[in-house]
Amino acid sequence: MLGRMRARLASYAALAGLKLTALAALAALGACRATSGAPPTDAPVPDPRAGTWHVRGAFVRDPEGRAAILRGVNFTGENKSPPTYFGPETADDAKKIGVDFGMNAVRLLTVWAAIEPQRGVYDDAYLDALAQRVSWMEAQGILVILDLHQDLYGEGFYGDGAPKWTCDQKYYDAFKPQDPWFLSYTDPNLTACYDGFWNDVAKDGLQDHYVEAARRLAKRLAGSKAVIGLDPMNEPYWGSAKDFEQTKLLPLYQRVVAAVRGEAPNWIAFAEPSSAHNLGLGTTIERFPFDNVAFSPHAYDTNAESGKGFDPNVHDAFAQRIASFMDEANLMGAALWIGEYGGTPNAGIGSYMDAAYMGAGMVAASTMYWSYGYGGGYSLLNPDGTERSDLVDAIVRPFPARMAGEPTSYAYDAATKTFTTTWTNDPAIAAPTVISVPPRIYPSGYAVTCAGCTSTKAAGALSITSAPAGAVTLTLKPG
Repeated sequence: MLGRMRARLASYAALAGLKLTALAALAALGACRATSGAPPTDAPVPDPRAGTWHVRGAFVRDPEGRAAILRGVNFTGENKSPPTYFGPETADDAKKIGVDFGMNAVRLLTVWAAIEPQRGVYDDAYLDALAQRVSWMEAQGILVILDLHQDLYGEGFYGDGAPKWTCDQKYYDAFKPQDPWFLSYTDPNLTACYDGFWNDVAKDGLQDHYVEAARRLAKRLAGSKAVIGLDPMNEPYWGSAKDFEQTKLLPLYQRVVAAVRGEAPNWIAFAEPSSAHNLGLGTTIERFPFDNVAFSPHAYDTNAESGKGFDPNVHDAFAQRIASFMDEANLMGAALWIGEYGGTPNAGIGSYMDAAYMGAGMVAASTMYWSYGYGGGYSLLNPDGTERSDLVDAIVRPFPARMAGEPTSYAYDAATKTFTTTWTNDPAIAAPTVISVPPRIYPSGYAVTCAGCTSTKAAGALSITSAPAGAVTLTLKPG
């Protein structure tokens, strides 16, 4: 019942009479902004966030200035559910993600209901348990993006996110769950609770409490070297609001980001558009009202989400759709980080996941698989902890983890196990370009082709210690 929102929202849209529209034509980029007192064009402009994790250009950057491709998993769907708000995962799971899968990031789920179970009462023990999971990731060199998750408003509607005390019991009592459950989005009682949240901006109103929950989360985890940012709300749903992103969503994001940066000044905001974006609708967000931000849409195929399997005939179209997200991010002046993609092991799962990888690779985007976990649905593991090989084999692939310059693309041919990546090398960046190469991909070793490059191999990684200035192409093949 706590599955993903794409299929639900598609059905809701049909019932509500929403019509899908094509994305508006994207304007050309590249106009330079002149500022008074700017240094001469031939003088280097210092990066004000150098030495920290930050966004510059189209990419998240590490403290050395390298572009970081964040490829990982959501950890995990079980984190949404009371009473514990955690699944059975242990530190060994962090090792599996980092070492076995070769991934370098997780989107760590947390929910408002767990942080503030009663009005004004905050659960420090829960935050400590969350910090423990962050420490597992830090020990494996895995970066963490915190996610304030919500689906179906909150626990009063058998969803997750908002605690029960945030809405009148009469709406919970009158609510009639529908089958499939995502059709519950048409229930007026659910809409009433969303509207209550979006409209309650009074002092000590619901939004004050949401912002305070985010602030406490940041305060508890600000000292971690692993945490680099926060996704302020999962798949925001509009209720009955008009012009939702401009009048409701962005003002809340601005408050959350300000409160979080009061505790963790350098955290990146991984900000999502309205969940209408999952339907194929464009976003009205032109710029976020804060800097250091990654645009964070989700990427799912509606038919696959509805249990019909993935049609290989739409492989390239689905990939192109994902690649188009970079155009939106560029117009916003943001990086691109796809916070969710994934599927169930049904017909076409290999083609589905290949299309997702291909689309992200076309624009060198970061992606988080939904989700790591034990058994059922999208989980990568069976209940006994063994891998669901149909899913794992479809998503564990090489990728460029750190790029000393500007990434252009990456690609992988599963049939020949050929990986290719291109970038514009910047010799001024001293740190090496690093390619994640999960050991299972090339059990008998691999050959490297990169003209003018020198490289070193280590377990799970290839480091390009020097490369010529300008465009570089690197290829890996079995050998």
